[in-house]
Amino acid sequence: MTQVVTLSAPNAQDCVALAEIELCGELMIAAADALEDRLSPDRIDEVLNVGVETTEPVPTIPRQSRHRG
Repeated sequence: MTQVVTLSAPNAQDCVALAEIELCGELMIAAADALEDRLSPDRIDEVLNVGVETTEPVPTIPRQSRHRG
């Protein structure tokens, strides 16, 4: 007998986990591109868009498409 796995729509915890993974990815990309040994707190805030005031809605999951070649 063949087992069938059904995938349900992502729940809120899945969306949060995906967002956290994307943010970690953004930080790793920034760290790899950095000339210094560590990212400064200001650079981390910049990468994570902390304190940026905008009228645009904030996406649920950040995009990394701009980093891909």
